Amino acid sequence: MLAPMLNGFQPHTVHREGIALHTRIGGEGPPLLLLHGHPQSMAMWHRVAPSLARHFTVVLMDLRGYGDSARPTPDAAHLAHSKREMALDAVAVMAHHGFDRFDVLAHDRGARAAHRLAADHPQAVGRLLLLDIAPTLAMYEQTGEAFARAYWHWFFLIQPPPLPEAVIGTDPVRYVRSVMGSRHAGLAPFDPAALAEYERCAALPGTAESVCEDYRASASVDLDHDRADVAAGHRLDQPLRVLWGEHGTVARCFDVLALWRERAAYVSGHALPCGHYIAEEAPERLVAEALSFFQSPLQEQP
Repeated sequence: MLAPMLNGFQPHTVHREGIALHTRIGGEGPPLLLLHGHPQSMAMWHRVAPSLARHFTVVLMDLRGYGDSARPTPDAAHLAHSKREMALDAVAVMAHHGFDRFDVLAHDRGARAAHRLAADHPQAVGRLLLLDIAPTLAMYEQTGEAFARAYWHWFFLIQPPPLPEAVIGTDPVRYVRSVMGSRHAGLAPFDPAALAEYERCAALPGTAESVCEDYRASASVDLDHDRADVAAGHRLDQPLRVLWGEHGTVARCFDVLALWRERAAYVSGHALPCGHYIAEEAPERLVAEALSFFQSPLQEQP
């Protein structure tokens, strides 16, 4: 079902340290990497990628543990699902396609991997556009009741195995629909073919384990990496644009710009009239924002 949604984007498999990473590439121009969120896959970009490919060489990548990329074996320290490993995957994918420096557009979990990518590999990332997240460390440290209720899966998925894996594995379709359908607009924004693709991938062997490990990593080793950055005074030096949904939980619970300005030197951004799933709820607005940001001269960036 994915091919008709992303016509013109050629599939590739990139291998890194035993992990097969599913990617697609299309378009012409400067390289732009797109990273998806949870519980989705690269299919979430189907309303955005074709327009961007008129201006950029667009590379789509399924994060490890998601889509049609491999599911790493869980480990006690959750290192295999850390955002540091996902960042290394991204560097390997872009090198495979011939790019050692590129821009990044990323949503949700992919945006957390993109934050680590820009921090660990500053020479590789030119500009960074993140969708509907605040820094992971700040979100955990400032969690309140409203956020905990809305983002219940953050705290459910990090529980010790095998309970969360068993719940997801018993009915992956219900899990996907429960997480995605509980947001601002319910399931209405999602193309039926895209939703079916998310459901297909959620039912693949090992997905439940990888999903839980992704979140366990974010609540442990990823926070260690973030705290080390803060302690060392490391901030992102790349131009950073952050967009969030005005009807979303992140905007309601956190001061998005203020928190990013603690972690990056050049930050701009604002809300869009939608909820969490910006690429599917407001694709035309997102394309316009991406073109404005990625195509403007660097000296005009904040």
